[in-house]
Amino acid sequence: MSTPLAPTEMAFFSMLARCSSLAAAAREMGVSPPAVTKRLAQMEARLGVQLLTRTTRRMHLTEEGEIYLMHARRILADIEDMERHVSRARQEPKGLLRVNATLGFGRNHVAPLLSRFRRRYPEVDVQLQLTVAPLPLTEDAFDVCVRFGEPPEARVIARPIAANRRLLCAAPAYLAKHGEPLQPADLARHVCIDIRHGSETHGVWRLRQGKREHAVKVDVHMSTNDGEIAVDWALDGHGIILRAEWDIAEHLAAGRLRQVLGRYRTPPADIYAVYSPQHQYAGRVIAFVDFLREAFANARGPLHAPPARPSEAG
Repeated sequence: MSTPLAPTEMAFFSMLARCSSLAAAAREMGVSPPAVTKRLAQMEARLGVQLLTRTTRRMHLTEEGEIYLMHARRILADIEDMERHVSRARQEPKGLLRVNATLGFGRNHVAPLLSRFRRRYPEVDVQLQLTVAPLPLTEDAFDVCVRFGEPPEARVIARPIAANRRLLCAAPAYLAKHGEPLQPADLARHVCIDIRHGSETHGVWRLRQGKREHAVKVDVHMSTNDGEIAVDWALDGHGIILRAEWDIAEHLAAGRLRQVLGRYRTPPADIYAVYSPQHQYAGRVIAFVDFLREAFANARGPLHAPPARPSEAG
């Protein structure tokens, strides 16, 4: 690698990673597909690694690409923070702040933070709406949406709030009775608890080890669109669950749930604050997103833990 990559290259690759194909990325950037291909090839040549695997219809990040993307997003967010903090155009936070989040995470984490935020900024009025599934971000619906996983379309701003991951886990009582899965294929022989959100594919869990992906059709005997209910069922010993770490960290620490297949990676669940470009200079939005990042950076686990359950005998 002869020269370090500039922030513009990081922004280019971050946008590229959000698109389903090079052609889709070219449309988003307003350039030709060959121009995107050439720019990507120049990046890979300088780095000496392949960042994407491409087919005629889809593209996927390589392991090196995932590492590059993770650091690029963090660096770009830090640059954005620096520029905003030195800018004198920042408005005093006031007015109505409309926030959307999913049910369990919104109730346990976002709502307590909004209470603290309101104390710090009494000129801001707060409106929180919780939904089972993430809602589309439209210009007149919400100012900030808290989302999990890959950032949505490139037309909105997605600032990383906290690292998060989905974990496979079950109650010790279930594992003692049914045994522990040692490889992804073993999941097909276990009872699994599914969380149904929107149009997502259900009953198929995807795990990766290195460059290999395992898509396992699991045996679902219980499903719900409420994540907290699914966790309760897992705690009661009904089966294996795939759930974001921030929602089960207290149960794992207390031994009420135990992780399985920990050497495999599951789809990302990083936490993002998503908002429209039209709100990027709004004082209430800037202040709230900064407040979220600060709170999660200082937290070692869930910001509002569920009450502890008594240990089951057995």
